[in-house]
Amino acid sequence: MKRVVFAACVFLCLNGISNAWAQEYPSRSIRLIAPYPPGGGVDATARIMAQALTGQLGQQVVVENRAGATGRIGTEIVAKAPADGYTLLLGSGAPNAVVPSVTPNLPYDAIMDFAPISLVGTTDYDLLVHPSLPVRSVEQLIALARTKPGEVTYGSSGILSNTHLAGELLKQLAKVDLLHVAYKGTGPAMVGVLTGETAITFGGGPGAAPHIKAKRLRALATTGTKRRSPDLPTISETLPGYSINQWYGVLAPAGTPPAVLDRLHTEVVRGVASPKLVQQFTNLGVEPVTNKPEEFRAFIKSEMEKWGKVIRAAKISVK
Repeated sequence: MKRVVFAACVFLCLNGISNAWAQEYPSRSIRLIAPYPPGGGVDATARIMAQALTGQLGQQVVVENRAGATGRIGTEIVAKAPADGYTLLLGSGAPNAVVPSVTPNLPYDAIMDFAPISLVGTTDYDLLVHPSLPVRSVEQLIALARTKPGEVTYGSSGILSNTHLAGELLKQLAKVDLLHVAYKGTGPAMVGVLTGETAITFGGGPGAAPHIKAKRLRALATTGTKRRSPDLPTISETLPGYSINQWYGVLAPAGTPPAVLDRLHTEVVRGVASPKLVQQFTNLGVEPVTNKPEEFRAFIKSEMEKWGKVIRAAKISVK
C-alpha cells in the first residue's frame, strides 16, 4: 500500500510540474535549427514557421542555420540539445530519413532521439530537360535513354539529395541507365542543365518557373502523385509507383515534456492553417500539411524504409 501511495504521489508531483512548465512555456526565446544554408527550401520554410510561431507564442523564435554534411550537423545539434522545448528542428527528408536509412554510425538515431511534432508542408519537383533534348514526354525520354545507355545525364544537388534519389528511382522503375552528375547544391544543378552541361534535372517552384516560362527549360512531368495543372502530367502516369517529394516538419529532442509538445503541436497546426502562412507557402511552391505526432513518426519510418531500398538497389556508396 505504501508503494502505491508513493507512486501516486510521484505521478501527481510530476504531472503538476509538467502542467506548470507548460503554463510557463515559453518564458524565453526559442531557436529553430535549419540544418542547411540560407536561401534553400529548408531555410525559407523555417523562417516562415518562425515568424508564425513568434506571433503565437509571444516569444521570439529565431532561425539558426547550422549547415553541413547533408543536414547531419544541425540535426545532431537538436538531438543532443536539452529536452526543454527551447531548441527545435526544421526537419526534412535527407537528414531525418534518407541518410539515417543507410548510414552506419550516425551520431543520432532518427527515430529514438526526436519527438516529432508535425509535418508542415510538402513540395514535389518538375522533371526538367534542356530544350536541345528531343523529348516532350516521359515516354520519349525513356525511349531515348534506352537507345543511349549511360549517355543521358541528369544533375542533382548532391549525393543522397532528393533530386539524386528522384533520378535513381526513375532509372530503376524505367529500367534505363542515366549518368548522374552531382553538384554542390540546387543552384549549381540548375545552372548545369541551363547551360546544357547536363540534359535533365529535377527542380521546381520559384527557382524553375522563370526558366520554364522563357523556354530555357522544358518541364515534362511532376514527381508527385497528382497533377498540379491539367497540362503537366505526373511521372507516375507513365511509371506506376513513382513518387518523390520534399517534406518539412518540426521536431523536438526526445524527452521534451508532453505538455510542452502538446502546446507546440497546437501552435504549429494553428500557424500552418493561417491564411498568411498558406499564401507564403504557396508562393514558395509548398503545400501546407499537418498531422499528429504519431503519424509523423510513422511517416518518417516509412520514408526510411522506402529510400533505403532504392539506395541499396542503386548501390550508392555511403560513408
